[in-house]
Amino acid sequence: MSEAGDANPLRPLQSALHPAGPSAQGAFEVTLVLAIGAGVLLLFLMLLLAWSLRGPRVVRARWWLWGGGLALPIGVLGALFIYSERHRPVWRPVPPPDALVVSVTGHMWWWDVRYEDRRAGLSFRTANELRLPAGRPVYLALSSRDVIHSFWVPALAGKMDMVPGRMQHLLVQADSPGRWRGQCAEFCGAQHARMSIDAVALSAQDFEAWARRQMQPAAPSPPASGNARVSAGREAFLSHRCDACHAVRGLTAEGADGGRGPDLTHVGGRLSLGAATLANSEQGLRDWVAHTQALKPGVQMPAGDARLPAQAIDDIAAWLAVLQ
Repeated sequence: MSEAGDANPLRPLQSALHPAGPSAQGAFEVTLVLAIGAGVLLLFLMLLLAWSLRGPRVVRARWWLWGGGLALPIGVLGALFIYSERHRPVWRPVPPPDALVVSVTGHMWWWDVRYEDRRAGLSFRTANELRLPAGRPVYLALSSRDVIHSFWVPALAGKMDMVPGRMQHLLVQADSPGRWRGQCAEFCGAQHARMSIDAVALSAQDFEAWARRQMQPAAPSPPASGNARVSAGREAFLSHRCDACHAVRGLTAEGADGGRGPDLTHVGGRLSLGAATLANSEQGLRDWVAHTQALKPGVQMPAGDARLPAQAIDDIAAWLAVLQ
């Protein structure tokens, strides 16, 4: 998973003060202007206060009314309006011609991510992770399956609410490869704090290679002479009806999951589990399958330790770990 690593380990994973693309850069510039402007106004008021304490003097009310009550706010607000219009995002109901289209659907409490690139012939589904090609605009189509969520990767763009029954849009772009953290920014229930998403920008070549791998079905089980636990895990996944909620391309029927759970076709290659609740590893997979409700109470997935034999949990984790 080195292709997803961040070349700068000191770069903050989630910070609006370290923009990584044009959308976030514009918001950061506006923030600086407002902060500096507020500081200047505060300094001006403190100087006025200090001047007023020097002693009694005649107050010309008309000057203060016209100057401080009318001219100053009109000038400041007018300048801010003109400045903000220069930075207002252009609303585009259709994506730019060269944009990669990615649909992100919010669930309680995870992210369903679908890629569509007709130019490159790409169409696949993943979860809880947004990978994008550096230097290319990515057009996010945002929606919600249940309650109001809000998609927010501070380093890439401002937040956008995801309202059930409506489609919102957000245009993002990463200037260079890197990794950042996103978060649902609208309270959506008990596990709102554990609804995060990893955003990873790759070079054009690395992204294309990753996308081609994602298009492929899950790797077949090894032969009998191979890893017995992996083969047993595949069978346990089916026999215990994990496929009732989770799709694994090449193993489950298309659309059999009904969208109730994340697509697990290449789950072993993701950075985290449970919407960034756990680091992804075979042990992490085992912990997630066995103790889902303890790690993230209230999610729709039942805890495996209440209904599955310990050996079956170990085998399922071993099988999911190789799905990369």
